[in-house]
Amino acid sequence: MRICSFLPSGTEILFALGLADSVMGVTFECDYPAEARTKPVVVYSKLPPNLPEGEIDRRVKVSLQTGQSLYRLDAEKLERIQPDLIVTQDLCHVCAASPNDLCAVLGRLPREPRVLALTPRTVADVWSDILAVGEASDRAAEATELVSRLTAQVSGLVAQRAGDPPRVLCLEWLDPPFVGGHWVPEMVALAGGIDVLGRAGEPGYQVSWQTVVDSDPDLILAMPCGYHAHEVERELKEVPFPAGWYSLRAVRKRNIFAMDASSHFSRPGPRIAEGILAMSDLFRQTNLARKSASPVRQPPVWLRVGNRP
Repeated sequence: MRICSFLPSGTEILFALGLADSVMGVTFECDYPAEARTKPVVVYSKLPPNLPEGEIDRRVKVSLQTGQSLYRLDAEKLERIQPDLIVTQDLCHVCAASPNDLCAVLGRLPREPRVLALTPRTVADVWSDILAVGEASDRAAEATELVSRLTAQVSGLVAQRAGDPPRVLCLEWLDPPFVGGHWVPEMVALAGGIDVLGRAGEPGYQVSWQTVVDSDPDLILAMPCGYHAHEVERELKEVPFPAGWYSLRAVRKRNIFAMDASSHFSRPGPRIAEGILAMSDLFRQTNLARKSASPVRQPPVWLRVGNRP
């Protein structure tokens, strides 16, 4: 079977199911596992690289208003590959190529491939999507085993909880501020925290800085969509935060953490289980720090799991 993936999480799922040899095309963002970088790129971003967050936000909003796609498909490569299956998504037209992007290309292919569009909104949806990919790629047994293993990884966290649950603010964009949505608030809850602004199962949304200040969380998890931890650290130094930001208790106590969003939060694939475990460890550490009056000052080493060198 010849498979193309139009989203990084789809690529991760395919590789996790043992389909590395069947993956014939990926996106410009597919960087995990490392072998994914050796595959032909068939989906490119139209945005120039290294733009500041504020400019990315401006261009994305213009694109949405004009109905123009943020992605370019390489039709010639797709014609050469002649995929049997294309894994795409229909959840967020900003985050990855969608079926709409594919419509103009399908007519050029010698035969129409099966198109599997993933639309996860919860953690359970992510596990269901893994099963759907397994079914579509003749890897149903492997998918079932993988989902069983992932659910087992996080199922025992409730018993490990101790102390008051921390109030957590997850920022999936910094300039302007957006709070994390869909599966992220549920990840916080599974890890033993309370998401102060996120709405489980619903999209992330833009908020005012005053709303952020009013939420006054114990911890702030910075997880801009598409950024790895070292990139988030850079953004935290460069984003022009307003004066009210520095009044937040999490900022004053230095309980702000640069999360590896691409590895564990913004890609709804197998590694969100690692994200839940990472948050659980962080919540326990900061709870102990609150009891001892000693703030956690630097992100622990495990926050960099899966981070690009």
